[in-house]
Amino acid sequence: MSDALRQAQALQAKGQTDQARLMYEQILLQQPDHADALRQLGVLEAHGRNWPRAAELLERALATRPRDAGTRSNLGVVLLNLGRLEAALASFDQAIAVDPGHVDAHYNRGNVLSSLGRFEEAVASYDSTVARQENYAKAWLNRAVALKALMRLDEALQSCERAIAIRSDYAEAHMNRALVLQGLGRLDEGLASHDHAIALRGNFAQAWLNRGNLLQELGRLQDALASVDRAIALQPGYATAHYNRGNLLRALGRLDEAVASYDRALECNSGYVKAWANRGAVLKQLKRFKEALASCDRAIEARPDHAEAHMNRGLVLQELGRPDEALASHEKAIALRADLPDAWLNHAILLRDMGRLEDALAGCDRTLMLAPGHAKAHYDRGNILRDMGQVGAALASFDRAIAIDPGFATARVNRSLARLAMGDLVPGFEEYEWRWKDEDRECFKQRRSFPQPLWLGAQPLAGKTLLVYAEQGLGDTIQFCRYTALLARQGAKVILEVQRPLLPLLQGLEGVSRLLAQGDPLPPFDYHCPMLSLPWACGTELDALGGQAPYLRAQQDRLARWENHLGAEGFRVAICWQGSKAKVDVGRSFPLAMYEGIARLDGVRLISLQKNAGTEQLRDLPPGMRVETLPADFDEGDSAFLDSAAVLSLADLVITSDTALTHLAGALGARTWLPLKFVPDWRWMLDREDSPWYPHHRLFRQERRDDWAGVFARMEQAMSVLLRARQGTGA
Repeated sequence: MSDALRQAQALQAKGQTDQARLMYEQILLQQPDHADALRQLGVLEAHGRNWPRAAELLERALATRPRDAGTRSNLGVVLLNLGRLEAALASFDQAIAVDPGHVDAHYNRGNVLSSLGRFEEAVASYDSTVARQENYAKAWLNRAVALKALMRLDEALQSCERAIAIRSDYAEAHMNRALVLQGLGRLDEGLASHDHAIALRGNFAQAWLNRGNLLQELGRLQDALASVDRAIALQPGYATAHYNRGNLLRALGRLDEAVASYDRALECNSGYVKAWANRGAVLKQLKRFKEALASCDRAIEARPDHAEAHMNRGLVLQELGRPDEALASHEKAIALRADLPDAWLNHAILLRDMGRLEDALAGCDRTLMLAPGHAKAHYDRGNILRDMGQVGAALASFDRAIAIDPGFATARVNRSLARLAMGDLVPGFEEYEWRWKDEDRECFKQRRSFPQPLWLGAQPLAGKTLLVYAEQGLGDTIQFCRYTALLARQGAKVILEVQRPLLPLLQGLEGVSRLLAQGDPLPPFDYHCPMLSLPWACGTELDALGGQAPYLRAQQDRLARWENHLGAEGFRVAICWQGSKAKVDVGRSFPLAMYEGIARLDGVRLISLQKNAGTEQLRDLPPGMRVETLPADFDEGDSAFLDSAAVLSLADLVITSDTALTHLAGALGARTWLPLKFVPDWRWMLDREDSPWYPHHRLFRQERRDDWAGVFARMEQAMSVLLRARQGTGA
């Protein structure tokens, strides 16, 4: 060894790297192929993280001395840091071939194999390492990490503990022990290990982050957030910590803050696919659909094979009303990850919305093949079966969802509606009380709280004041306000609070001591009960519904006005064909032109009660079809349905879609025909032509999905029979 080389190595050993580097460079100027100088300078460049220069120098050294195991091993480390994993693996293999006892080569070979996801081989390399150097703590630790990836958790735990036995102050080993314990479900022990790691190294950001993840699994979300915040304080550019913080904030319902955390993660790492994907999911929750779509697209741009990003993109496109594109995104997600249950389920839900029920059912079944305990898949399967008219089978699917997740409020509500549709009113209305826990329902957001007790039938009402209040739509209020008479007969003084437009209509309702509008000051009361809880509170059974109608009356002055306006000639049919644009109305409305056959029957007069949406169809009637319209001030003003109540009472027949108007007609006792979609709302039950709620109703059901033509053809035949009978009696 030359004096110059010996002096350079001495300087390097003392940490005087700049001087050592200069001396190595001087040696190489004189001897460009000096293997020792090339190797030592390569090691120096590697320590300075100048990986390309280090690789060049080490490769030059090996060109001169190809069987130098140490240089081969050093080159492997450099190639590993350059991301050239296969080349690094070859370099370590060559080092081991030259020197089978080279411990660092075996160890680093294991690291490369772990990076390649070849964990079984990695474990074998770590085993070779510790066989040659039993107290190699890092090798025991990395062996544990590879075993954890293979889900060989008990072995991984032993390997962590071996590393800790060698180095009790090894913070990384304590942290990884915690991760293994977490995987084994031993969460409290895992938390203690994280705390030990942090006690050893208080600025260990990764340990603070992993501790937060474990606390989240324990359900201690606020503590988890504090732990993740500590990781970020220690390492502000820690993208994973910002991402996990976003996930925690999402779980806490702090969605705007979650988006901000995902944004911060993306500032640290613009290609962070999971952050883009979860950001899109949260923006969807916030109904910021265009931004959500852009976020999903960025995730896919960064990683085109990210199945979850394609799935979330499909969900956003559904919300944007672009079902065909949504379907393509869901199918792409399935093509990428056929083993992803939620991809199949979301695909199935979209197919259901598109009316492809058989395909949707098959999608749910595929989900359940992959995840038999997927409660939501059983629930959605129930919804599809109900839409197919198989309500009994739907009930069984809801039962399964609830058996898996007893607190699944939405499934319980839908099971209650299935029971009600089957006429099983007592258990149906009892379970319908779960609507107050169903976050997807509007009434959940509008639930009211009073200091007085909720009345559900347990307490006697004699001498007590009971507040009954509307909770859903106008039609529901009209249907269930009938219970005030029954409550009064039990001795209650009933305060009825309803939507303000219904006040005039409900004046004089039997059993009401005081009628109020929503928002009016409330007088003192003893108990309260929301209106759709009354059937359960009163123990309503199917055979007890008869004779409850009529219970509303049209105002006399309105009757006189409209009797004069309408005249007595002809057979007066009051009609309505379209409800609101709300999702609940999907499939209930039908085109005005469906009345054409009835309009052509001799003596029939069609009188429109349609307001707002749907009236534009009056401008495009089939040739020869005539529909009478009422003056512009019909039902105008702050009061709802006063004119409609009079016209319905005067009409010879009412034919209306399933809207509030059908409930008004039923409450008035008007003869009413109700066209119903294939699987109608629960209150019209199944396979019957009458309604126990409204004895003067006749129900005409679709025999096939979307077949309104068949319904109206049967109504036209029934109308012909009715008209002949009328002519025969001279009525």
